Parts: sequence; structure tokens; C-alpha cells
Amino acid sequence: MFNVLTFDVEDWFQVAALSNVIRHEDWDKCESRIMVNMVRIVEVLAREKVKATFFVLGWIAERFPQVVRMLYEAGHEVATHGYFHKSITEQTWREFEQDLTRSIRAIEEIIPEKVVGYRAPNFSVSPETFWVFEILADQGIKYDSSIFPIKHDRYGVKDFSRFPVSIRLDGYRRVVEFPVSTVNLLGRNIPVSGGGYFRLYPYHFIKWAISSINSSGNPVLVFLHPWELDPDLPRVNAGFFSKFRTYANLYLTQERFNRLLNDFQFSSVKEILAENPVLPEVFAVHF
Repeated sequence: MFNVLTFDVEDWFQVAALSNVIRHEDWDKCESRIMVNMVRIVEVLAREKVKATFFVLGWIAERFPQVVRMLYEAGHEVATHGYFHKSITEQTWREFEQDLTRSIRAIEEIIPEKVVGYRAPNFSVSPETFWVFEILADQGIKYDSSIFPIKHDRYGVKDFSRFPVSIRLDGYRRVVEFPVSTVNLLGRNIPVSGGGYFRLYPYHFIKWAISSINSSGNPVLVFLHPWELDPDLPRVNAGFFSKFRTYANLYLTQERFNRLLNDFQFSSVKEILAENPVLPEVFAVHF
């Protein structure tokens, strides 16, 4: 079975956990690691003959168009991660619409292909922000991958479907939601599919969880960040939890990533959804 491999293409200084010490105004002053990390990732995927979906920040696309072009020419799907990496909960309806529009434009000026996928910064789609689906549909976005069906201090919709569904907005408009994968243990959804969880859990547990989900007939969606595969990631003096969330077990990521590509098959979100056009339907919450 093919699973889904995704990357949130943002630089190390744009990580939410470091936002208390690195201001947006200082991004252009920071050492960028995005090019070297993206070249490394694309080379690994080419060697393993794997295609993936890359949710690219519009800020990155404008400053590093060669990254977007490289992804497209390598056959990967390029989707949007918004422009400024600002949580939806910190934006008004109008601000989100402008941020999304700017990010789509930045990408589509580089590649001859319509952007159809979106992932919110910090998985910040929640019941209070379900209005985003109206804007996504208006902007031609066909699928979203922003909901984490867990209970967490910063994100999550714990009662949401663990597997892809079609969100119905009105009589004909729909947006597919491909949630981040979890495994259900004793009635509780446990995140296993990427990011810090990929670095913290034992690999044999991650492998068991993915195999378990696959055995139920469902694909797993994995997410990673380019900076998580960077052994030379710059260190900054942030608070304990911020440093833990950012730097814990970074030295394990590359080796685990290689094992993951050997143990499972992967493709892009768009390709997996094309093979599964009929999905359960749910209704969006209207405000």
C-alpha cells in the first residue's frame, strides 16, 4: 500500500517554537538552511524513486524560487503552507484570505501548475476556524491537510475523522480533508506520523503503527520539516520547552527517514486522492 509523504517547507528560524526569540522582522537576517536541506531531501527521494507533497511557504517561494522549480522538475507536488507561517487563530478572515492568495501567487508564478493543496501553519485548523474551508474553496484549493485528530495544547480536533473525508460546504462545493495520521490505542488517538513524534518515539513503535493503519486498508500521512534532517541546524537560546520541541533527537531523523523509505511505499497527496475519489462526506460548521 502507498502512504503519503509530506514536507512543510519552512526554514529553521520560522519554527513556531522559536517565535518568542526570533521575530518575523529578523527572518531575512538569519542564516538560511533551506537550499542545502532541500537539495539533500530531493536527492534522497530521487534515489529511492519516491514522490512527495511539499507544502511551501510563500515567503520561501519568493526568496528561493529555485527550490520550488527543483521540486516541480523532480516530479513532486507543490502545495501551499501559507505565506507568513502565521497560525489561523491569529488571523482574521480577511488576513487569512490575503495570506493564502499571496502564497498561491508566489508559487504559481514559478511553476505552470495550479496549486490545489494547503496545510495551515502549526495545524491551526480547529472548530473555531472551520470558516477557512470557504476561503480555500474560493481560491481553488481542492484539499487541506491541517487537522490533527488529537487533543494537544497548541492544536488538534480530537473528535475529527482519522482518515480522509470530503467536507461539504454548500450544494456543490467540497474540500477534501486529509488529516495527519494517528493510531487509536485504548480509545485515544496517538500521533505517530511525523515531526517531533517521529523523533521521540522508538522507531519500532512508528513502524508498528503505520503497519497497523495500513492493515485496516488506510494510507498513512507522514509529515516532516526540512530542518529536522539538518545535522548542522543553528542553535538559539530559547526556553526549555521551545528548545526541546525543536532540537530533541534531531540526530536520529536522517537514519529513521532512510529506514522509513525502505520499509514503506510513499506517494503524494494528490496521487493518493486521485486513486480514492469517493470519500465519506461530512458537513462543515458554518459561522
